[in-house]
Amino acid sequence: MARVLVTHGYFYRLDPKQWADARPYPPLGTIQSAAVLREAGHEVRVFDTGLSRSPEEIAQHISAFKPDVVVIHDDGFNYLTKMCLTVMREACQRMITLSKGAGAKVTVCSSDSTDHPELYLAHGADAVVLGEGEETERELVSRWAAKQAWTDVPGITWSDGTAIRSNGKRPVLRDLDELPIPAWDLIDVEPYRAIWMRSQGFFSLNVATTRGCPFKCNWCAKPIYGNRYNSRSPQHVVRELKLLHDRFAPDHLWMCDDIFGLKPGWVQGFRDALKEAGLKVRYKIQSRADLLLQDDSIAALAASGLEEAWIGAESGSQRILDAMDKGITVEQIGEARRKLAQHGVRVGFFLQFGYLGETEEDVALTIAMLEDLMPDDIGISVSYPLPGTGFFEKVKNELGTKRNWTDSDDLAMMFTQQQRPAYYKRLHRYVHKRFRRKQSLLAWKDLLQGGERKASLRRLLSGAYYMPAAAIDQRRLSRLTT
Repeated sequence: MARVLVTHGYFYRLDPKQWADARPYPPLGTIQSAAVLREAGHEVRVFDTGLSRSPEEIAQHISAFKPDVVVIHDDGFNYLTKMCLTVMREACQRMITLSKGAGAKVTVCSSDSTDHPELYLAHGADAVVLGEGEETERELVSRWAAKQAWTDVPGITWSDGTAIRSNGKRPVLRDLDELPIPAWDLIDVEPYRAIWMRSQGFFSLNVATTRGCPFKCNWCAKPIYGNRYNSRSPQHVVRELKLLHDRFAPDHLWMCDDIFGLKPGWVQGFRDALKEAGLKVRYKIQSRADLLLQDDSIAALAASGLEEAWIGAESGSQRILDAMDKGITVEQIGEARRKLAQHGVRVGFFLQFGYLGETEEDVALTIAMLEDLMPDDIGISVSYPLPGTGFFEKVKNELGTKRNWTDSDDLAMMFTQQQRPAYYKRLHRYVHKRFRRKQSLLAWKDLLQGGERKASLRRLLSGAYYMPAAAIDQRRLSRLTT
């Protein structure tokens, strides 16, 4: 048995945009790792960096617990960790240094360390776990605890002092029901509740029902779970929801899968399992337009408590969607948006600007689609080439020394595109303001026509800001157009 301190490398306070957004989630992947290691017989504690101020805080946890092993396991279910931000890389490297200084063995499992193991080994990590981490960590920590040879453990990269060696990725888990429920008891959830209640007026927790995504969007990085799609059974998921309900009573859930309910019949089984357990939940998901249109998926989702669905719309240009290997049509995006609205489900669109070959006409098509379909919310990014993607391979020869964003609000354009980088930052602001302006106009129109929708006073009044702000940004954007 070993004394194991499990932690992760994401600090909300080091990401100003996300800290200001004030909707933090606990590190689900981290407490899943902790549960597996505890099940293996080790004494486990968790240092949750999420709401911590600095990586230096790990020192007091090391001093109090005196771990034999420090496992730095990022939450691979949270899209923020997949961004491979340099500020989080540096924080993780500092925790490695402090842990090694205290005499602990250290292993790291994250998207960034899988892509760049040498950057973590150079700071003293004994091993970097490649891809999905739980089974590799279980074997590695047990070998260390027994003082056995460990460099042949599948799924790790390590240094022999002269060269970096890799044993390759371990096959991913296929039966996710074999995993224990995440170790929710090892973290303090109440600070998360306090932030949510203060900023949103309700409390949300995160749950993962699947791993991986079988689709081939060529810009999407999948260093942890890859392209194989594996799912927990609806009954196994509901068992965790019951635990969360009884222990924490969240008002809302984020089902943080890349693709929710892809397996045929799964969402219907989930609906039925919730009913059988007597549970009522409110939740949001991420999905694809084409999947939502299959069979009675939307009706079953709405019946099970779905309140909000985020769709990877990406672009209103079919040419760009095809270039991305997205595998959907603009028409499917519109149909999914309308059908979700018919079932009372809020819709969010993820949009992406700056993909290779995008023209002003493509940008205009995306804005036109947005204003035609008017989802309830939007999230905008610019194309971000990450290792392991086809997109990265297409542009890698154009990349400079900066290859990662510093934080989630960086939005730097790191390859040569038709427009200069400043254009895309201004476009991001302009589209947001134009969208909010139309939301306000539609709210006033509905109010004056005696419609049934109840717009908030804030939305009605927001037009006074967004109308001139969008016009100003439009003029500034035109000056940046090449």
